[in-house]
Amino acid sequence: MPVTIPTVLLQVRADGTLDATIDGHPLLPPEGIGRWRRSSLPQIIDHASRDRSLPVRIEVHEVDQTVFTDIISARPRPPAPTAETDPEPGPRRGRRALPPETPRLVEVSGDGFVPGEDVALAVIVGHTDATGTGTARAIVDLDDLSIGATSEVLLFGRISGTSTVRRLA
Repeated sequence: MPVTIPTVLLQVRADGTLDATIDGHPLLPPEGIGRWRRSSLPQIIDHASRDRSLPVRIEVHEVDQTVFTDIISARPRPPAPTAETDPEPGPRRGRRALPPETPRLVEVSGDGFVPGEDVALAVIVGHTDATGTGTARAIVDLDDLSIGATSEVLLFGRISGTSTVRRLA
């Protein structure tokens, strides 16, 4: 039997909303959010890949007829605990318990964007949308950046061409 992976087709509309299908079947957004938007891509991928447990092929058809294709790999599964790695089954308490890690977040913002435009965040770790006043805002988890990565972040408006560079430290 041939190996197949789900194909997610995203048709971008002129207003920035998306129509989404998985293997030709419509993928409707959850109730209460209206239509899919570019910023919904992580949600769409999580749904199509069953929370990243399966690889998926993504095709984005832009309004100008350009097509972008990518394959999103499944996340590696953590190894099952063994007697060597987890000698004490059950919940851990006392001195051996590790405190939950608190994310190290930094807000990056810039002005001059077109209201509602798709704004790229580089070192491309995500995307955000500009607000109704043309301001873009992104939250960066410093633990997501690789060691030795630059200490600057770029916001780039895909319609306006507006770019903002901010230092993280």
